[in-house]
Amino acid sequence: MIQILLRKSLHAATGPMTLEVQLDILTGEFLAVTGASGSGKTTLLRLLAGLEQPEDGHIIVDNNVWLDQAKGIQLPIQQREVGLVFQEYALFPNMTVRQNLEYGLRKGQSKAIVDELIGITELDQLLDRYPAKLSGGQQQRVALARALVRRPKLLLLDEPLSALDSRMRARLQNYILQAHQALELTTLLVSHDYREIFKLADRVIALKQGRISQPDLPETVQYANASDGAFRLSGEVLHLEEAGSGFSVSVLIGTNVLRVLVTMESLRQLQPGDRVEVLFDAQRTMLTKA
Repeated sequence: MIQILLRKSLHAATGPMTLEVQLDILTGEFLAVTGASGSGKTTLLRLLAGLEQPEDGHIIVDNNVWLDQAKGIQLPIQQREVGLVFQEYALFPNMTVRQNLEYGLRKGQSKAIVDELIGITELDQLLDRYPAKLSGGQQQRVALARALVRRPKLLLLDEPLSALDSRMRARLQNYILQAHQALELTTLLVSHDYREIFKLADRVIALKQGRISQPDLPETVQYANASDGAFRLSGEVLHLEEAGSGFSVSVLIGTNVLRVLVTMESLRQLQPGDRVEVLFDAQRTMLTKA
């Protein structure tokens, strides 16, 4: 459990503002934070990392105090067990991919984690290359892997994929989700992209003028009910789950999430990230892999 209570005065584009956040994050949770520019999202991540200090508050991670302003406790970033991934890749240009990853190891730490992350992020063929010879998507994969080398308690992602094209962005989302699950991370993602939020996050909150508010999420369609006629929509699989005595698949179609009942046989053929088509007619709703 991560317990957060923070207050900090900010100067936003709209004028003076106070960031006031009280938030609990469950261990292993993938939390998304959305909100307008200047609402305090990046500042929240920087406070959690120790890159900035609040005027008041505390951060307690698994009963370990990272910050307690009242008691004068302020652990530096090196002691907070955080992994940071921002839009900028911040790789060492004079180091190869492998050297960039191994640089993140703690003294005496086994290199086995490096090999595990190389496998997760599919960097095997790039290990001897320097950052200048990598594409943006490849550099971001290296940045993600390097942030995870020390197995952080908390992974902080500040719109890390916003500069990438949609195809590469979808691939990187899969790597992030795989790493989150494989390493049993607690992850906090800042994003404006609802597709990204629906695909990755267990929960989403919004910041508005420095305070947590109800996110203005697109309408969620719980179950599909066919009307007269027939039509077909394509989308992306988000989640697979049990639904009463059967099974269901949550599909992202545009900005809507559609929950479709499926058989066990259909469920076995699908996984998050798959493209599917949903057919509607007067008698049924049917899902097929695209």
